[in-house]
Amino acid sequence: MEQLLSYCSSYGFPMVVAAYLLVRIEGRLETLAASINDLSKIIAERL
Repeated sequence: MEQLLSYCSSYGFPMVVAAYLLVRIEGRLETLAASINDLSKIIAERL
């Protein structure tokens, strides 16, 4: 917790929150991209 507060004072609260959210969402975005690619392949096969 102390390290998080240190980052907030050094880099600013909005920058720390944005970095945290990007790290948390990265895995979900990769999964979403793979699902979209699979869906486009399935649609192309049926047409």
